This record gives sequence, C-alpha cells and structure tokens, in this order.
Amino acid sequence: MKRKSTPANDQDAWPPEVRPGQSLELLKALHILTREGKLNQDARRKLKQVYHLFQFIEKPLLAMLADKLAQGDTRPLVLADHGAGKSYLGFIIHDLFFKPQALLQSRSVGQVIGIETRAALVTASQQLADQLGFAQGMRFVNASVSEATHDQALPSQVDMVTALHACDTATDDAISFGLAKHAQYMALVPCCQAEVASHLRAHKALNLSRTPLAELWRHPLHTREIGSQLTNVLRCLLLEAQGYQVTVTELVGWEHSLKNELILAQYTGQKKPSAAQRLQALLDEFGLKDMNARFSLTK
Repeated sequence: MKRKSTPANDQDAWPPEVRPGQSLELLKALHILTREGKLNQDARRKLKQVYHLFQFIEKPLLAMLADKLAQGDTRPLVLADHGAGKSYLGFIIHDLFFKPQALLQSRSVGQVIGIETRAALVTASQQLADQLGFAQGMRFVNASVSEATHDQALPSQVDMVTALHACDTATDDAISFGLAKHAQYMALVPCCQAEVASHLRAHKALNLSRTPLAELWRHPLHTREIGSQLTNVLRCLLLEAQGYQVTVTELVGWEHSLKNELILAQYTGQKKPSAAQRLQALLDEFGLKDMNARFSLTK
C-alpha cells in the first residue's frame, strides 16, 4: 500500500529541533532546512547555536518591550546585529520575537538592523526579507562600524546589540557601536581573536626578559590561546568600566562549537573605576600599551 504523503505545511513532519511557530520557508531559504525539510549535522549545529543565543536575549527583549508598553512609549525596539553575514540570527530573532509580538500588539513593535561590510550579503538579505514579507521589521546596512555609528539614517539609540561569531576585532567594533548608541543590552559571541595574540607575538622576546608571565605565551599555541582569553577579559573589563553588568557563560556545549564563549552585558549606569584600573594594569603587565586605543575608556 502506498504511504499517504504528509502535507508540506504540517509542522509535525519537520525535524523536532525546529521551534514551534518558526517559519519553515525561512529555514529553507537560509539553507538550514533542505527542500524536503531535513537537517544535516552542520545545519543542526548552526540552528542549535542560534536558538540558544535567542533564549538568552528573548527575556531582556520581553522586559524592554513591557517597560515601553507600561510607559506608553510607542517607539519601536531596535536590535542591531553586527557582522550579520547572511543574517541567520537576525532573521530568526525577527521570526520568533518581533513577528509574533507585532501580531499580539496589532502593530510593529521593533526592528532588526543587520550591519555587514559585504555588499552582496546585504543585498541577498534584503531580497530575502522582501520575499518573506519581513521587510517592515528588518533592514540591512552595508557599512563598517564607524560608518554605521555616524550614519544619520540609523537610530541615535539602539536597545540591543548582538554579534554572533563576529571575527577578530569585529566584536570590539560591535562593543564600540553599542557604547556609542547607548545600548541597554549586548550579547556577543566572539570568534577568531587574533589581534592581541599578534601583539603578544611581536613583543615576545622583550616580555620574556621582563616578566616570567611571558612563559604563558612563549609557545605559539599558547600565544593564540592566551591572546583569545585575554581579549575577552579586556572586553569584559571595558564594559564594566562603562557601566554594564557582565555575565560570561557558554553558548552551547563544546562538542557543538569551539567558538563558544558568550558575553552578556546589561547597562546599569554604575561605572566601575576598579574595572578601568584593572584593564589598564593588564595592558601594562602583558606589554600591550600600544593597544590602549583599542580598549579606550573614552569611547
């Protein structure tokens, strides 16, 4: 007997990893799902990472929206996604949060702004948003962080900044943008931190003669690891010095991704002078005085 086919719109027929209410057409368009609704292992890992990050940022988005509604503030929430790439994160945030909230409130409640330096990816994302009917709640900007920060067409203030696997100094760019735009929340998953390691490498001989701590990065593998760890420590201290409460945790299990550190920052307005002092002390101790501009407290 021939098996009865399952309707394409029956979500029970799709992989259990897909969250209820998720647009299947979106997941297919992002090549996370195949045309037949299947997930390969790489797509499953990618989807798991995005869903986990969404779980961390959904609560603050709901809290900010509730505050606006309580105050009668009709201004939309603005989430800026830096180093957006193909905008997997931005599309899924819109699909799982802004779209259903707009239906509940019978109006648009916010916008996702994807900021990306590669023009082809920006064009493709805008076309996809138009195709899926997401254009009202999403926009895409082809710009560097400096250009986006000073772009008069962008809001003067954003509510949240995200950066998922923004490579090397792109995470620092996202932080700079968030500070300039007075973001209430930042959710950052750094990737490929190479800049600090390159500075450690350049001054290795001098530091080996100066301090026994340089043994921590004498070997090339250790240079890369210490550079990555130190980069994120400096980022956390910078955020704390600028008035943010910072939490560092794992995004997902290490079996899913080695780029797994999640930095969550919520603005409290309570700047910590001790964090600024420790940041400067670390730059001095590790021979990174020439990186003062990167971790400047005057941003």
